[in-house]
Amino acid sequence: MASLQNEVAHDHRLRRALGPINLTMLGIGAIIGAGIFVLTGQAAAKYAGPAIVLSFVLAGIACGLAGLCYAEFASMIPVSGSAYTYGYATLGELFAWIIGWDLILEYLFAASTVAVGWSGYVMSLLYDMNIHIPPAVSAATGTHLIEIPTALAAACKMKSGWAPISDAVLEQIKAVGTDPTTLGHATAIFNLPAVLIIMAVTVLLVIGIKESASFNNVVVGIKMLVILAFIGVGVAYVNPANWHPFIPEANGAGHFGWGGILRGAAVIFFAYIGFDAVSTAAQEAKRPQRDMPIGILFSLGICTALYIIVSLVLTGVVSYTRLNVPAPIAVAVDSLGTSVSSWMGPVIKIGAIAGLSSVILVMMLGQPRIFYSMSKDGLLPPVFSAVHPRFRTPWIAQILTGLVAMLFAGLFPIDILGELVSIGTLLAFAIVCAGVYVLRYTDPKIERPFRTPAYWIVCPLGVFCCFGLMINLPLDTWLRLVIWMAIGLVIYFAYGFRHSRLAGKFSEEK
Repeated sequence: MASLQNEVAHDHRLRRALGPINLTMLGIGAIIGAGIFVLTGQAAAKYAGPAIVLSFVLAGIACGLAGLCYAEFASMIPVSGSAYTYGYATLGELFAWIIGWDLILEYLFAASTVAVGWSGYVMSLLYDMNIHIPPAVSAATGTHLIEIPTALAAACKMKSGWAPISDAVLEQIKAVGTDPTTLGHATAIFNLPAVLIIMAVTVLLVIGIKESASFNNVVVGIKMLVILAFIGVGVAYVNPANWHPFIPEANGAGHFGWGGILRGAAVIFFAYIGFDAVSTAAQEAKRPQRDMPIGILFSLGICTALYIIVSLVLTGVVSYTRLNVPAPIAVAVDSLGTSVSSWMGPVIKIGAIAGLSSVILVMMLGQPRIFYSMSKDGLLPPVFSAVHPRFRTPWIAQILTGLVAMLFAGLFPIDILGELVSIGTLLAFAIVCAGVYVLRYTDPKIERPFRTPAYWIVCPLGVFCCFGLMINLPLDTWLRLVIWMAIGLVIYFAYGFRHSRLAGKFSEEK
């Protein structure tokens, strides 16, 4: 641990340019995004109904426990590797590799997931402006789409443009006397807008951390104003009947009832991963021992309150049954009537686009910095820790991350990506909570600028809550996690185990 702290103190290759406000804004930039603009509606429609607000409370509690543990580690080991480095320092190299490989699900897949949601809002805004993008390049591969003309959208109180076909969408169209077979149909090949936004963010992040943070601050300001406007206007249109039944009757495992609330909490846990991304910027913070806990805990507290309020307003304005779409906030605004939606619709969509852009930026910022730390430890090839001589960013890792994220965003739907991100995040958080507990016993005298209060309760509860939420994720998500981890272990034993710094030290001792 001491050698790791000494190494951090003398590593100045990355530019230290971020203060507490920048770090808090990075956290808000990552947290407030897909959770409000995309996943809230989908989780309400598929799992929890109006009780999605309880899902946010449960996920917020689990996240708060993990956040306290992250704050202790981030102040003690201000390294860009985040949970990977914390695991390396407390649980050993193998666990560190597992966390590092798992974090790819959290950051890289998160960027892809949010890019898909960003695409949904962009397509809706362009359609309203009479700019028509071919539907074949507007959604995940194989997605069946139906065209909702502006007039029909107003009658159905739906989002105009091309929408994924679902039973709920078809029922709404039929309810106003329109035959769905008379509307335009298409099958998507890939999601071009999602690919383009990741490409643009990748270029910005290669240019520099200070420029990226400044852009993020502006975007977060816009996003917060838009969310507050939605809350302020939406409260006046809340129909309490939409909250009844508050907990819909169970309809299969994980669909409504308390089981649905738990599964909803597991799925929307994805929405909270922004504070974790703050820790990946530790080596670019001016005073990380003080500023990292501020950035992590402040951003988490602010965003949890906003999530709860927005989920109440959203499900009060429009029935949860109509929210299983890529742009649920847009659907809610369109349902308020033309007098409101005519001006607020574009504002909400622009705010969502800006907000989701900041989420993509922070997620894409985090992943290369984890690769950077893993490469410096010898677990990945040296190319992943290459720093640009002018921009002082891990530029090769950034470009590789962008290329892979573009591939996933272009080909896969948001629900599969979102569930993978949630299970990866929960596993990482559980290991961090366990790591704090272990280190309190193995190295109790080490300097801790921030100490997790009542760690003997907070750490075990954090582990319990995270695994409790993981259990409520679908079986196929677990299968994907097992396959992903198996691939990671093959790579570790084929390359990382032989090239790691620990292996080198062991060879020298022999």
